Amino acid sequence: MNKHKISKAMRFFLFVSGTFVWTGIWLTGFDIVHWVLYLPAIFFAFAVITGICPGLIVSNLLFGENSYSSNKQY
Repeated sequence: MNKHKISKAMRFFLFVSGTFVWTGIWLTGFDIVHWVLYLPAIFFAFAVITGICPGLIVSNLLFGENSYSSNKQY
């Protein structure tokens, strides 16, 4: 599972993004917000706490580990 650990910079990015999502949910009202909006907020919190990002794992499975570097044209 060490292979799927994310960097500290990515954890900080997810922390800030998750904080904005949770703040938006709180300002709107927890009982008013649709349940789908809770999914990314929970995934962001999970990634920050554990260092494992499910979205990054799925995208690496779909597109390969370093697909951005293999598509460069010189």
